[in-house]
Amino acid sequence: MRTEYLPRVCVCRGAFQTDFTLDYDWFPRVVAAGKETVIHIRQLGGSPRFLPDTDYTLIWCPTTQGKPVDYPVMSGYETETVRTDGEGNFHLRHTFSSEQEYYLRFYSSEDRLLDQFPVYCVAEDLVGLYPFIGDTHLHSCRSDGMQMPAVVAANYRKIGYDFLTITDHHRYYPSLEALRFYKDVPTELCIVPGEEVQLPDANGLHNDVHIINFGGLYSVNALAEGPNRSEAGDDKMMRSLNGDAPDSMMQAEYDALMQKLTDEIDCPDGIDRFPAANCKWVFDEIRKADGLGIFVHPYWISDVYHVPERFTDYVVDSGMFDAFEVLGGERYYEQNGFQTIRYYEDKAKGHVYPIVGATDSHSSYPSNDGAYVAATIVFAEKNERKTLISAIKNFHSVAVDKISREFRMVGDLRLVKYATFLYQYYFPMHDELCFEEGRLLKQYATGLPGERDEALRTLSCICGRVGKLKDKYFDF
Repeated sequence: MRTEYLPRVCVCRGAFQTDFTLDYDWFPRVVAAGKETVIHIRQLGGSPRFLPDTDYTLIWCPTTQGKPVDYPVMSGYETETVRTDGEGNFHLRHTFSSEQEYYLRFYSSEDRLLDQFPVYCVAEDLVGLYPFIGDTHLHSCRSDGMQMPAVVAANYRKIGYDFLTITDHHRYYPSLEALRFYKDVPTELCIVPGEEVQLPDANGLHNDVHIINFGGLYSVNALAEGPNRSEAGDDKMMRSLNGDAPDSMMQAEYDALMQKLTDEIDCPDGIDRFPAANCKWVFDEIRKADGLGIFVHPYWISDVYHVPERFTDYVVDSGMFDAFEVLGGERYYEQNGFQTIRYYEDKAKGHVYPIVGATDSHSSYPSNDGAYVAATIVFAEKNERKTLISAIKNFHSVAVDKISREFRMVGDLRLVKYATFLYQYYFPMHDELCFEEGRLLKQYATGLPGERDEALRTLSCICGRVGKLKDKYFDF
């Protein structure tokens, strides 16, 4: 393969937009570094740009290494002459050398740029990890939300979410309601058990720090008296995924435990001891339940900052949580903006922790401006509770700010660059498939008997399409 550079005008993505995403399909779009890959570029019925029996110049352009005219040593552009097959398609063999986005640029014999197709190459440690987008914090009508848990789940699938949990205030059982409602329904949506943990006062003291139990096998709220027990009863099947949970405490027992923990906790002067002890106990219990403990929205303005900044410093310094909700549900700048800056400053100081983005939605209808303002992209082997939790704990997550059309990503630069590519060139196709599945899930949840039967039959036919899409576009 020739490696000389043909001196041409550099073309930026923003300056070179054609209908190639409609006229052509190209796959795979994500490849492994150091492995020979065959990239297929197929016509989809538009006016053909490439003629048979015609030579075209193809330049493989790495995006992070500069233009050869300016950086002849570093750029690494590779050039070859290619032709279509008999049907106007390309089948191109190439070994990508390093992790980054590449442009496949096609030129005519007159040096006219005809099209470019982006491909992303990942290093070995990301091979076999697929992107799943979801929400770790949202509400249903079982607390202060607007829709039933099953409807919330269906609406989120319509938007393109791969996983979610219902995290109602004080309550775990609504997440079980959604999960069990769709238990025998063919769907690729992963519904994870969860709750927003807000425990009762103890000895007249209150802890107002909100904590998400994402994926825990049992309810932490139900370990003490409160709405989960008063509404769903003490049946362990209503406060655990598999009917296995610790016994609940009566108020006097809970008071005694919290007093003991408050007396024993080692925290700096000037920090309120009861919320410190209560938070630590909650995060410890979530880990015992095999869940992910998420510290949420400390910069939510609830009269003043929801969590005193000094207390947030203490929680971060102690490392008691598993993940930080860097993006939440509010649309004003302070919450997400301050939390994002805090994340990067903490990281610079050596406090490195996993992050998530969540909607904290209280209505799943698009008429709610805050319905789908954030999400988490998790890179994991499969879309399953335990695997998702493990991936987040291993720093394989990126938070997505969707407040405006110009989306923003928060996380490690390496994963943010990869997620940005996927958000443009993979998730739009993914979301089209999810929409129909979500629509049918809602029909199953709310339709008449005949409509429910129809939804179930159709879901049986289409289930698995997202998995097939993933297999096509990721060369793992």
